[in-house]
Amino acid sequence: MSWLVTGGAGYIGAHVVRAFRARGIDTVVVDDLSSGRRTFVPEGSPFVHGSILDGALLEDTMQAHDVRGVVHLAGFKYAGVSVQRPLHTYEQNVTGTARLLGAMAASGVDRIVFSSSAAVYGTPDVDLVTEDTPKRPESPYGESKLIGEWLLADQARATGLRHTSLRYFNVVGSGTDEVFDPSPHNLFPLVFDALLDGRTPRINGDDYPTPDGTCVRDYIHVADLADAHVAAARRLDACEPIESVYNLGSGDGVSVGEIMREVARVTGDDFTPEVGPRREGDPARIVASGELAARDLDWRMRHTLGEMVASAWSARRAASVE
Repeated sequence: MSWLVTGGAGYIGAHVVRAFRARGIDTVVVDDLSSGRRTFVPEGSPFVHGSILDGALLEDTMQAHDVRGVVHLAGFKYAGVSVQRPLHTYEQNVTGTARLLGAMAASGVDRIVFSSSAAVYGTPDVDLVTEDTPKRPESPYGESKLIGEWLLADQARATGLRHTSLRYFNVVGSGTDEVFDPSPHNLFPLVFDALLDGRTPRINGDDYPTPDGTCVRDYIHVADLADAHVAAARRLDACEPIESVYNLGSGDGVSVGEIMREVARVTGDDFTPEVGPRREGDPARIVASGELAARDLDWRMRHTLGEMVASAWSARRAASVE
């Protein structure tokens, strides 16, 4: 029996696949390669090229590989772009999730770990976000993730589906030089690409009400995140009590300025970032408590900021010489 990982050829998904395999759990990957890379999928994990919008393909895959559970990571994840492409976002993230749940029901697969997002909270008015903090998404992306959580809850009431959703924030680092973050929108890739191109990295705003004037966020290592997915899947497999949602937060956060200083130290490039204007809608601080996940999923920050930067930089440099 195996676990299906949708989006398993992506940056996060490929780490999740490796974490499952490291614990002796077979996986099968479905990915349309719209943002993932076939080379990210490790040898030994069957790969199916296709979309989660294709319910028949999903059913065939589940039956052919004796799937017992799903880790659902596939989707359109760019919050800013989702404002310009709302229908595409809803099709990929809402219709896609509904098709997946339908294929699971038809195939007798009754457990799922859903990749949700801190975007469901919008701009919170608390210093430390918990699972009960009001949900006020500010983009079609955030709305689509919240709807995904609702779909799981509704299906659970209707069919007994066992599920949990992991809400996470800024995922960085790498667990292997074989997989790096290629996103054109995330902070680490933007900074590394600038350095590799001989440009000075740029940040957005340095006049926020924070200790160094730059935004404070939760940054978590992708390998720690992947381990939490495995822990959630194991809990579902064992029919142990599990919450419907967990925040995978650091509890204290890191500022963009701190990251820039650590990047300069790790890379040996003693740069001072250019400062652009604030981005509209960027809150000064978003930091979440991970206490609930620590209790049930052995969640904790196992990597320092330096290790996050160093591992991400190593993977990005390895990719640049391929």
